Amino acid sequence: MADILFDIDGPIATITLDRPQKLNAVTPDMADDILAAVATCNDSDTIRVVIVTGAGTRAFCAGSDIRELDGYASPWAFRNRPDYCDAIRRLLKPTICAVNGYAFGGGLETALSCDIRIASETASFAAPEIKLGWIGGGGMATFLAHAIGPSNAAIMLMTGDPVPARTALDWGLVSEVLEGDALMARARSLAETIAARAPIAAETAKQNLRAAYNMPQEQAIAYERDLQTICFATDDAQEGRAAFKDKRAPVFHRR
Repeated sequence: MADILFDIDGPIATITLDRPQKLNAVTPDMADDILAAVATCNDSDTIRVVIVTGAGTRAFCAGSDIRELDGYASPWAFRNRPDYCDAIRRLLKPTICAVNGYAFGGGLETALSCDIRIASETASFAAPEIKLGWIGGGGMATFLAHAIGPSNAAIMLMTGDPVPARTALDWGLVSEVLEGDALMARARSLAETIAARAPIAAETAKQNLRAAYNMPQEQAIAYERDLQTICFATDDAQEGRAAFKDKRAPVFHRR
């Protein structure tokens, strides 16, 4: 893979943007490799959680490599390019983003596309496209508005200025801020906890949360109840009930 590391360790897969000399800015070839890694994760019955991070200490991802953008034949070709943020959102498995530096532009959109975001103390977040004459196109506005509220989102979208990790924590953009050397250990710990849960239920919880953002409340509750019923009918749910009665740890098989 070109400037992407894809590692599978038991039930946990890690996608690492590996172009630190360019602040892990994403090229079209890298986007293709991210799409391929996502497909592998989705097709696997053993991968249960995916961690997304960047190599080095300066940046998680500075977005798309701006030098590559003029290579598209037209704005329409740019519009229809394979998009790495779309790919991350297509992950069926729970995702944890470990932000270890700049998360700018498409890097911020990538982080926002993950289910859980944690950050190092040196992380910062920005939607800088407005400084170059355009806006984000990978879900920037809708995800920011949901995560930090319309006013804070407007500050980020309309100024393009970076927000430090502690402000991002106060605004709800990330769940935790940690010292840099503790970031990946915490991401791994969270991943191990989630991987130990019933995988169908974890994947369903992900879809349920996404639906809750997009449905009217009563419709969302009804949808949740249907999803609960589907999970309740799985072998894993039966195993969970049996383990509870037997006072033992459950063993889940994703079926």
